[in-house]
Amino acid sequence: MAIRSYALKIALQKLQKTTQKINLHEFSAKHLFPNSFNAKYSAALNKMTILNSTPVCVQCRLSSYIISTDKTLDEGKPSISGIEDSKDAETICRILIDQHNPFHVMEGALQLNGINITADIVYQVLLRLRLRNASKVALGFFVWAKEQVGYHHSVSAYNVMIDMLGKVRQFDVAWQLIIEMGQIFPQVGVKSFSILIRRYAAAGMATQAIRAFDDMESFLERDPSSEDFKMLLDTLCKYGFSRLATELFNKRKAQFTPDTKTYNILIYGWCKRNKSAIARNLLNEMINQGCEPSVVTYNVLLEDICGKNKLLESRFCQMKKAAENLLVEMKSRGFLPDVMTYSILMHAYGRALKAEECFRLLNEMKENCCSPNVVTYTCVIKCLCILGRMNEAYILLDEMVQDGVYPSAITYNCFLKVFGGRNDGDKALELYKKMQEAPLTSKPTNQTYHILLRMFCRLDRMDVVFDIWNDMHQKGNGPDLDSYTLLIHSLIEKAKWREACLYFVQMIEKGLLPQTVTFETLYKGLIQSDQLRSWRRLKNKLADESKKFKEEFEGYHFKPYQR
Repeated sequence: MAIRSYALKIALQKLQKTTQKINLHEFSAKHLFPNSFNAKYSAALNKMTILNSTPVCVQCRLSSYIISTDKTLDEGKPSISGIEDSKDAETICRILIDQHNPFHVMEGALQLNGINITADIVYQVLLRLRLRNASKVALGFFVWAKEQVGYHHSVSAYNVMIDMLGKVRQFDVAWQLIIEMGQIFPQVGVKSFSILIRRYAAAGMATQAIRAFDDMESFLERDPSSEDFKMLLDTLCKYGFSRLATELFNKRKAQFTPDTKTYNILIYGWCKRNKSAIARNLLNEMINQGCEPSVVTYNVLLEDICGKNKLLESRFCQMKKAAENLLVEMKSRGFLPDVMTYSILMHAYGRALKAEECFRLLNEMKENCCSPNVVTYTCVIKCLCILGRMNEAYILLDEMVQDGVYPSAITYNCFLKVFGGRNDGDKALELYKKMQEAPLTSKPTNQTYHILLRMFCRLDRMDVVFDIWNDMHQKGNGPDLDSYTLLIHSLIEKAKWREACLYFVQMIEKGLLPQTVTFETLYKGLIQSDQLRSWRRLKNKLADESKKFKEEFEGYHFKPYQR
């Protein structure tokens, strides 16, 4: 609620700036759609995940792979457990989502449904709200549940709430919850801090992440361990702060003895920044310090070689030769390629549209008793789809299922993108229905919905668009910022001003702050279409909403922020 209040406040500020910036009496085409604006519009949309043509992020998987090789490090990972089946949690979530201001009727609505609040139910509700990006509703429910007689939040509930607050950069409130946990529980766990540190790093606040790590000692009532330090280094490297991570490593390696995994994390960080020379220096330092490289080390270096966009034939040959040399070095140290090794190579070959090379590696895997996984198959299927070899892609999909590997949503998205490029909406809908009936791992994701929404908006089949939108809402996959941005811009292009304003307000009510380009596009479109009265009504609506919620959560220190 308070998150929405501040989103509304920032929205109003942007509306006022937009109104002041453009003279209402001057509407030349050049003024309304200057080249700089078009470039800005394109840049903003290019940042959205729906435009990412890579179906498999091997680098992201590799980062998780580095950590998952050690069970002790898994305990410090900032991941949150999955959702479990719970009819009560689904009912509560539906009630909360359907009511914009749950404080007035929340208790009565829940009691009428005969639901008793327990720690497990609250945790499951928060997880579902997190998937729906409903942070303001989640905080309202979190505070309300805490005030119920005989109820106490679990550590897991606090962790989910800290994660959601960090995502919207309300770090002061997140710290308040951590302090609150310290007063309730014997000690705050490492997981709570790992979540906070990850959110700091994701927000580009690396210094604050390190301070949070240093402050952790007073809450844990013990000195940070080497595993805790690896968690910090991994988080910094994952979000592009490899230089800072290396400086921290050099300063504190006397306190935290480095091992192979520590060096793997740093090597990964520099490889991610395309600094191969520094990564190699770290490898040499690692060997000199008596830390033996592992198969993970070589997979990180292999990803650095293969992960660059070397699509030209000459560059592809150079990449292939360098990869083969690294594999020779890897085998000379007694390490055999694993499934991640093959996945990295297939991803590179698939990006270069070398389907035959992909098939060769797939056969080699099976000969070496290395079972392909969903990532491996998806790399090959994506390559075949791009080349238009759909029959072979379908055959490989069947082979994949026969081998006991279930396709993921990312696998099916490869087919959907081809259908989108061909404007074949019927086949796309047919596959979409199959995905809905498929096992959980194959269910549509946000990227699936984005692909479909963009396709049917382009085809001007708005009835299908809104059906998909409702499905996305009911399944708990959003809508998120990208979904709203895509839909609102499509409605503006079609001059559907009422619907555009409706979803614009709905977006802000959910606590999602629209991008500047969305404000400007909607404003200019309304003015150009002689809809000044609609603009004023929209502005007044946001002002009323801001006043309505401004006094909520007085005990929490919320800060408005801009993107």
